[in-house]
Amino acid sequence: MTTIADIAKLAGVAKSTVSRYLNDGSVSEGTKKKIERVINETGYTPNAFAQSLKAKNTNIIGTIVPRLDSYATSRTLIGIDEQLKELNYQMLISNSNQHLETEIENIYTLAKQKVAGIILLAAEITEMHLEAFAKIDVPVLLVGQQHEHIYSVIHDDYHAAYEMGKYILDKGHKKIAYLGVTEKDIAVGVKRKQGFKESMKSTSDCEVKYYETSFNITEALEKVPEIIDSFQPSILVCATDNIALGAMKAASIKGLNIPKDLSITGFGGYEITGMIHPGLTTAKFFYQEAGQLAARSIVKLVRQEELELLNVSSFQLIFRESVDSIV
Repeated sequence: MTTIADIAKLAGVAKSTVSRYLNDGSVSEGTKKKIERVINETGYTPNAFAQSLKAKNTNIIGTIVPRLDSYATSRTLIGIDEQLKELNYQMLISNSNQHLETEIENIYTLAKQKVAGIILLAAEITEMHLEAFAKIDVPVLLVGQQHEHIYSVIHDDYHAAYEMGKYILDKGHKKIAYLGVTEKDIAVGVKRKQGFKESMKSTSDCEVKYYETSFNITEALEKVPEIIDSFQPSILVCATDNIALGAMKAASIKGLNIPKDLSITGFGGYEITGMIHPGLTTAKFFYQEAGQLAARSIVKLVRQEELELLNVSSFQLIFRESVDSIV
């Protein structure tokens, strides 16, 4: 593989001169022609990533994710990457592995690497996040969470949960369990619960109990039997598809029939929810499209173009076999 050192030797110039040429620095016309001739003869192609890092203005967008083993994260990243490539930008992924301190450190690290902008797939926004955003001179866009002072792309968690609540009431369910997550997560832990609670206000003829677990399937698998034994709901509304999958496994272990003995719903619209039997009724979020929207938005911020503070991605209720009608 031809290197800058090879080009410099063949052109009879210093490596620093070749580097200046590649980064549009000051080089005499005669030297330019010599370097261009050698590059054409050798077919040399500069490393665009490294070249971008050396430039004052890069075309790299840093993308921080809380975890890589997530359907929502992977589909969002696909959308971001596809759209950035079309806009002649590159994506640099940084994984925080669900550690808050690592996530904050990643923000500063990406800024030091002179990325043009940062997309943060956030689980929560803390004072440490806001302090980091204020200190770095880099545009930041949130995906999945909303803050009144930070540009954001969110899923319509509130209305998705509201519509799900209306749907199960229409199906005649009156003994309802809602299994959510920590309210540190505003989108999933707060907004979805708020939307669901609002839909429940349309009737006084039902009993609703609220429970909490983590995003982990195994923890949901352990939590659900307690709910079934103590409350015996006709339906279990789960804040994510992963929680719903754990709930379905728990119900199966207890010998319950889904949906006749227990109906179950989720949120997310993961592909696996349509492959299992019975298929899971869920609110589908369009993660890949949200990623594309996020990519277009961060590029607008980088280019100092006008952008709405908040952009909301759509959803669709997917009706499958996991919900029984008891009207």
